[in-house]
Amino acid sequence: MPIDPLGLLLVIVAGAIAGAMAWPVKLQRTFAMEHWSFAAWLAGLVVLPWLTLFTVFPPAGQAIADVPLRPLLIANAWSVAWGIANVLFSICLMRIGFGLSTGLLTGIGLPIGILVPMVFQGSGGFAQAPSLLSEAGQIMVGGTAVMVVAVILIAWAGLARDASRTATGSSGGSLTGMAMAASAGVLQVGLSFSFIYSQGPITEAFHARGASPLVANLGVWALVLPGGALINVGYAAWRMTWLRNWGTLLGSPSDFALSVLIGVNFLVFLLCYGLGCQWLGAVGAALGFGVYQAMMIVSAQTVGILGGEWRNTPRRPRWLMACGVILLLAAVALMAWGQS
Repeated sequence: MPIDPLGLLLVIVAGAIAGAMAWPVKLQRTFAMEHWSFAAWLAGLVVLPWLTLFTVFPPAGQAIADVPLRPLLIANAWSVAWGIANVLFSICLMRIGFGLSTGLLTGIGLPIGILVPMVFQGSGGFAQAPSLLSEAGQIMVGGTAVMVVAVILIAWAGLARDASRTATGSSGGSLTGMAMAASAGVLQVGLSFSFIYSQGPITEAFHARGASPLVANLGVWALVLPGGALINVGYAAWRMTWLRNWGTLLGSPSDFALSVLIGVNFLVFLLCYGLGCQWLGAVGAALGFGVYQAMMIVSAQTVGILGGEWRNTPRRPRWLMACGVILLLAAVALMAWGQS
């Protein structure tokens, strides 16, 4: 069955937004990681989803009451896993650097996020996902393999770029940091899985109350995000308490506004990703995750280039990065073509 071009476009847009989501941080002057993450996650995971949901759809409370408890518990367990992955990743950035952290996180998370929904089918329309042994499944496996190679090349490029700028290579050999990054790679699929394995009954409950597809999608995210919010917001609050710098949070209105903007970006990304996956049909859980991750990496590298992160970098790292990006785009094209 041909895939919906609009669904594919929405997932591509979601990936592009995700990769560039944190660009407002570059404009901040006083906020540290714990300040902007606290404000961003509180806005994007709690305040904006719930405030928007009840503003545009007053019967939301009735729809929520119709949702079975079991999918909500499962979804929030996955959401907690994603929150833990975020915390681990932030620690890994300080221990082993961006290149290796990102490489391990994405290289491990990609095949899990793409292939698992084809083995254990999700809810709603995802329940009819093709098996790995089908022709469509084999193409997805091939595309996943290409993506993993691309991620390795991009991570290698990042490591080579960093090595060209420092002679110390501070913590690249930290086995603890690498183990944490690998764990984060496994857990980071929790955000996608919280949606895939719960959206069916939640969407049905909202549609039964007259909600549009967009509002129903918003309802899904509002209900599955509290677990992740507990970890992300809680960790940022703990850091501010430990460092005794809560006062900084309200000391710069401009930095606070930029942090909230990150939360807005995150909510827009979620809505594009959720709707895109649903409109891609049965294969949307697997194809949507793969395309979103690939475009997120491409977007992040583009932001890095525009921000001067690759300026004065030797030719070899730039060549490796370009090859990785080309392979990612080729894998996306292969996966999309394979489902047509």
